[in-house]
Amino acid sequence: MLSVFDTGGCAPPPASFNMAAYVLTAGQAQPDKIALEIVGAKSRRITFAELHHTVATTASGLMGAGLQPGDRVLLRLGNRFEFPLVYLAALWAGLVPVPTSAQLTQTEIDKLASLCAPRLCISEDGIAVPRDVAILSCEDLARMKTLQPAAPIMGSPDRLAYIIFTSGTSGTPRGVCHAHRAIWARRMMFDGWYGLRAKDRVLHAGAFNWTYTMGTGLMDPWTKGATALIPEDGTDPADLPGLLDNAEATIFAAAPGVYRKMLPHVSAPPKTLRHGLSAGEHLSETIRQAWQSRTGTQLHQALGMSECSTFISSSPDAPAPPDTSGLPQRGRKVAILKDGEPLPCGEDGMLAISTRDPGLMLNYIGEPTLAGAWFETGDQARMAEDGTITYLGRQDDMMNAGGFRVSPLEVETSFTGQPGIDACAAVQIRIKQDADVIALFHTGQAHEQDLRAHAERNLARYKQPRLYIQRDALPYGANGKLNRRALRASFEAP
Repeated sequence: MLSVFDTGGCAPPPASFNMAAYVLTAGQAQPDKIALEIVGAKSRRITFAELHHTVATTASGLMGAGLQPGDRVLLRLGNRFEFPLVYLAALWAGLVPVPTSAQLTQTEIDKLASLCAPRLCISEDGIAVPRDVAILSCEDLARMKTLQPAAPIMGSPDRLAYIIFTSGTSGTPRGVCHAHRAIWARRMMFDGWYGLRAKDRVLHAGAFNWTYTMGTGLMDPWTKGATALIPEDGTDPADLPGLLDNAEATIFAAAPGVYRKMLPHVSAPPKTLRHGLSAGEHLSETIRQAWQSRTGTQLHQALGMSECSTFISSSPDAPAPPDTSGLPQRGRKVAILKDGEPLPCGEDGMLAISTRDPGLMLNYIGEPTLAGAWFETGDQARMAEDGTITYLGRQDDMMNAGGFRVSPLEVETSFTGQPGIDACAAVQIRIKQDADVIALFHTGQAHEQDLRAHAERNLARYKQPRLYIQRDALPYGANGKLNRRALRASFEAP
């Protein structure tokens, strides 16, 4: 039996489609229901009626700013309420929002702007913005609320909707171009991962400007007519168990590292929680079992990537066996390949998803539209005969920092030519059970404080090495290629 899991695909979206209009449709049936609540000491709420109105009026303002459908709008906002609203407004107006991390430095954001060529940048004070791009402030956005609401720009579900950036294996960020239909494909997660219902209150621990939060924490609950809950900025993981009860959350979503930090502070099962969701990086069996033991609720993980969001998951209806990631979601076609061909079940190979999947990206910026039968993810995995997937790790040396993919080459390039650095290698290493960090191994006599200061100026916080390790020499293979695995093993062995 070959490692191919095919459940027959899903129904196509309507021929005339707009992602934002689709997300906000369910809420119109219950306009006074809370759509979004910031939970914490400074609680803030917005109803579905207010959400719909703000998106439509902001879209009107963007249209009046001289932008045309298809123009790209760079979002340079921190973890604030306005982020998802202006994101949806851009989609509503037929524009292409490009959400980015507020942590990116001037050098990094200039590079991204050169790749995506934005017509407008929406920003707030204190966050680096690209040079020579028109700027719209949060105060400008606030004034748009008095405008007449605009009708959504409808069109083909296959047209470009939004762009998100991910670290490329070459060290250069790659712009992932998604179509409006990507949101339609997320319907497969409702039962295949979330167990999502309209009456749910979904608390996501991430920031507004993280793609995991945008999808799982906001867009999907709103699509279903459920309430989205986001902790106020600066919330400590130790406070999250209390917030779950205070907010009467029924579903909780976070990255594995957040669950690890929460666990010592869970003293009693959450009162209203049905289950938890985990994504962004691999969930260890240790964390999953500890969570289930302390809370009495299941923890369901999902496996995916920026290019296709999640497509393999555990769910309330189909919990994953221990040490596995679960099943391909209903409607997906997934395979384990070697040299482009499916392997027999039980053999290790490359995880791939069908290029006909509606949630798969259109292409990378500047590269051709996807072709062929399969898109290879770069993840190694194994498929059982029942379709259950066991994740085996990345084929390449890509690192994962709190759910963000980081290329070691991007980190290493930033240190090239620095005084006291002869050679360097960025490696993800394990410092204790279920805790990994980025380390920079280097030769030369550079001082650690100088390297840290350089990283702070040139790399987003999540890309900065946490450890700097001086070595007399770095290991290379017979072909002259740097051996990062040997470096990792030399550190972790003791």
